[in-house]
Amino acid sequence: MKIYKYCANGNDFVIFNEQDKADRSMLAKELCNRYEGVGADGMIVILPHEKYDFEWDFYNKDGSKALMCGNGSRAAAHFAHHVNKVQNEMSFLSGAGLIEAKVNGDLVEVCLGKVRFVQEKFMHDGICWQLCDTGVPHLVHFCEDINTFDKKLCSKLRQKYNANVNFAQILDETHLKVRTFERGVEDETLACGTGMGACFYLAHLDKKVKTSATITPKSGENVEFRFFDEKLYFKAKVRCCFEAHYNLS
Repeated sequence: MKIYKYCANGNDFVIFNEQDKADRSMLAKELCNRYEGVGADGMIVILPHEKYDFEWDFYNKDGSKALMCGNGSRAAAHFAHHVNKVQNEMSFLSGAGLIEAKVNGDLVEVCLGKVRFVQEKFMHDGICWQLCDTGVPHLVHFCEDINTFDKKLCSKLRQKYNANVNFAQILDETHLKVRTFERGVEDETLACGTGMGACFYLAHLDKKVKTSATITPKSGENVEFRFFDEKLYFKAKVRCCFEAHYNLS
């Protein structure tokens, strides 16, 4: 089968075209395996759609399906434009709803839409947390030092609340650092678009950052976020690493 390997701010994905919907959970496990497969955080299946430019099925590396993935949506838009020759401004259907994207070379901006809900802050293990849904649920803790990121604690909270877990450090009103533990990967990833979006939105609600800010995830690449007309947008470069023919096991 023909596959494409993509990287977006440290998140990596296997992307390919299909004509029909199907359960591809086992295929996701095989392709995302970093030892015997291609290796990726997730698998994206691009499918035709009568009304929109396309729709997708998104799988985590463990074979579970996810409604949304921020960096994955930017990789999918880049693929649709550069490989499938879709116009540079597009809309596609995800499990979380309609996604709008704009591609300018390797720079891709995606609209995450309106934040679904925000819960009140609460304490757990002496730490303040807040839950926010930016397409998928995210727990956010604002810390003084991003290096206090605790993977064991994140894993416990991920299981308890069935959400991704983020540590965020506000450097100033236009710059944050974020580290994320993602469900489906069950580990810290180098970046998470919806996680960074949740951190930016909650910091903006608390008037600690302006309506636009730069976020630096663990990958070290900068991502630009903005809040406009009650919607979240984020923009950064996307890279197509390679294309290949994969021999199915």
